[in-house]
Amino acid sequence: MITHSHPSGAVRRPLAAAVCSVAVLLTLAACGKTDDGKTVGQSIDSGVAKTGQAVTNAGNAMKDGTRDAQASGSQASTTMGEKIDDAVITTSVNASFAKDTDLSAIKINVDTKDGVVTLNGPAPTAAAKDKATELAKQVKGVASVNNQLVIRAS
Repeated sequence: MITHSHPSGAVRRPLAAAVCSVAVLLTLAACGKTDDGKTVGQSIDSGVAKTGQAVTNAGNAMKDGTRDAQASGSQASTTMGEKIDDAVITTSVNASFAKDTDLSAIKINVDTKDGVVTLNGPAPTAAAKDKATELAKQVKGVASVNNQLVIRAS
């Protein structure tokens, strides 16, 4: 028995060529196909333009964010400056009490808020209480003194 057969490559080549041709035709048809009145090329161009606009918008948003952050930083540094000033005032008042012979032995609690100094604790005499007020008033940055020292009985 004699059989005639084609070499396997001979049958497959035309089939492969036909499949490739169909694929190319479908691709070319898709290029000319419109969606919402746009070709694929126009859709790509539109996408690129939208991406460019999004980048521009993001850049503007970053600039706005930077400006806002700088403004917040300025406000924070002003607040920090006020807190530092209050801390300096408190330290200076405590230092002036420590230098005074009548007040150095007394534990006077000094609190400062917005330049207003509040004194709490015991005072041995009315004169010592008044002296504490005068020393605190002499410190730079003190707006007023709220003397809550209590004169203890001897």
